[in-house]
Amino acid sequence: MAPLPKTLEKFTAPIGTPVDRFISEKQEHFPYAKGELSQLLRDIVLASKVINREMNRAGLTEIRGHVGAENVQGEQQQKLDVIADYRFRMALQKGGETCAIASEEEEDIIDTQHYYSKYVVTIDPLDGSSNIDSNVSVGTIFSIYRRVSPIGTPPVKEDLLQKGSRQVAAGYVLYGTSTILVYTTGHGVNGFTYDGSLGEYFLSHPNITFPKESKFFSVNEGGSNTFDKKLSDFLQYCKDENYSGRYIGSLVGDFHRNLLNGGIYLYPESGQYKQGKLRLLYECNALAFLAEQAGGIATNGIERVLDIKPEALHERTPFFVGSKGLMQELADYLT
Repeated sequence: MAPLPKTLEKFTAPIGTPVDRFISEKQEHFPYAKGELSQLLRDIVLASKVINREMNRAGLTEIRGHVGAENVQGEQQQKLDVIADYRFRMALQKGGETCAIASEEEEDIIDTQHYYSKYVVTIDPLDGSSNIDSNVSVGTIFSIYRRVSPIGTPPVKEDLLQKGSRQVAAGYVLYGTSTILVYTTGHGVNGFTYDGSLGEYFLSHPNITFPKESKFFSVNEGGSNTFDKKLSDFLQYCKDENYSGRYIGSLVGDFHRNLLNGGIYLYPESGQYKQGKLRLLYECNALAFLAEQAGGIATNGIERVLDIKPEALHERTPFFVGSKGLMQELADYLT
């Protein structure tokens, strides 16, 4: 093939590795798998593209604002909460690779009727949805586990109530200035940016790790007067050391920023949230898995998040996650 003229080179530069190809290439990490996990990840990717479209149209359509009901958490559902939950459920059910789904928006597990499927999924379809009307970044968080009940039988709640250490894949989608998919299958963390003109995610952040040096902390100080004194002392230390406070109020946005720039995210128990606010299955396990794969640490202030055995689908927990150095400094204060 004849070389292209110099004037055309900038129009023919490589566009990068699409996520579908990347997923296929990494199947070798799972010798027991036969393509089902790869297809399951593709189903999640597809649903995220649909949600991205709806997010971009939200200001021009009637899908912003409250739907007029509360979810199982007792929180006001946004219209996009309901839409996101529906889109992901439909994508996973039609994909056929999961026998059960646990969604933050649903009270009980969702039986997909695919009893020969090997996997189950826990998902927060639209985290940070209270920020939608303010045009602040929101996200989707997901975890994938191998089922523990016999293949060929109906799923049971125990399929979902597994320790985070048993995750085979986890990730999030951040819908912001650009839409980014970040996921791990236990072999490092990679990020993909969505190109709407081509309708595809492309590898943009390979082998993500927390920076070694970091001086950012993220916490909602609105309830700080009820924080444990040890935690309050740590926050004062951060301020005395001139660390920078950065808090969006959107978990995925805060985590993503700290993952790229270094930092620590803290959501402790408080006067309003005696057990913490964040959900173990739908938020904390996935982000803890990602954090550890990126060289970070995630705890509930006492133990490793991935070692916690869930007792209920909507169990809450305090959550501290971030760069190893800052997390070790926090541990010095909490012990």
